[in-house]
Amino acid sequence: MQRRKSLAFKQLVEWVVVIGLALMVAVFLRVFLVQQFYIAGPSMETTMFSDNRVLVNKLAYRLGDIERGDVVVFDRALINGSEVEHDDLIKRVIGLAGETIAIKDCVVLINGEALSEPYLPKRDSILTELVDRCGVVEMIETKLAADEVFLMGDNRPQSFDSRMFGAINQNRIIGQAIVLIWPLRSAKGL
Repeated sequence: MQRRKSLAFKQLVEWVVVIGLALMVAVFLRVFLVQQFYIAGPSMETTMFSDNRVLVNKLAYRLGDIERGDVVVFDRALINGSEVEHDDLIKRVIGLAGETIAIKDCVVLINGEALSEPYLPKRDSILTELVDRCGVVEMIETKLAADEVFLMGDNRPQSFDSRMFGAINQNRIIGQAIVLIWPLRSAKGL
């Protein structure tokens, strides 16, 4: 009887240790390596939709450089009175540090050259009214600082992005969205 109790206690301790280690690994992964984010809103349609979930590589920009076309999650901190509110958003990198960016007739210009954007929804490109096609038809040339990026959603008519709130500091980027994981039928690399 005593042996059975000792064996049961030993198994219980082993399970507690295994579960504790698994929790520590999960917390480590979430804090330092990858994190799942929930998409809320239409700004990245048709690349991803509201209620989708993506995995974000939090080490991507500690090990490499931000590149045009990357889909990133960033912290848009707002000051509301005396409180700082944090709002995680997901957008595509359009302008890189030190570049100039402008918009003319819905065409994004980087250093005066038209940007090819094959990821934009085809449904918008056929619209005849420019404001319906891209939301912001014209934007004067803006020079990005050495530590800034310009971010825009793929669904330009419905995206709240750098066209409205300006370029963001690179240190606000949480990580690069690497894969759409939910719903499973829509899973794909980004």
